[in-house]
Amino acid sequence: MNLENPHQPAPQYPRPPISLIENDIPHWHVNIYIGGSEGTANVALLKEFDIKIVLNCAVNLDIDWVTERDGKWSDTANAFGSGPVRYYKLGLIDGPGNSPEMLLAGYYLMRSALAQQIPNKPSYKNRDLGNILVNCRGGRSRSVTIVALFLHLEIPEKYPTLDAAIAHIRTTRELHPDEWYETPKPELKNLAEQAVKMHNLLRTQQLI
Repeated sequence: MNLENPHQPAPQYPRPPISLIENDIPHWHVNIYIGGSEGTANVALLKEFDIKIVLNCAVNLDIDWVTERDGKWSDTANAFGSGPVRYYKLGLIDGPGNSPEMLLAGYYLMRSALAQQIPNKPSYKNRDLGNILVNCRGGRSRSVTIVALFLHLEIPEKYPTLDAAIAHIRTTRELHPDEWYETPKPELKNLAEQAVKMHNLLRTQQLI
């Protein structure tokens, strides 16, 4: 961290394109991974790690995985159809500008993607439950926040606090200590703490 200018971003340290974060999570018995844009777009890596579900947390990042096109095509139409994974997207800003409800929605979306029952119809190409990858542009802030929130709420006996989950991810994602002050961004961590309180309130009132 630049002590003279603490708002200056830390140097970009190397990290794996995709990192295993948690193995054999309860109930679903799948693995959780975090990745950056290049790792997430690498279909060979997704296949290697048996990743069947991808949750993209970045509002400013789109990935085109279309391998089977649907419908008729014209010169002005972009590709649409199916790809190698079940793809979900949550549009987070990496810093201020989000609401705590969106962080909470990210947790529910991640959980619901694992619980979803896919119908046995030709239009649903990816029906198998497999490992889940949560990504953002660098795999160091937005995705870290959502996965930490998920680990804390789903496995509280192992991750009793949000900080405990973040500390685990910093190690397994191989984030350098010099960038910990922004991995994740403080604004996102604060919103995640609010999301935990919102979730607990809903659970106390038996609304979930």
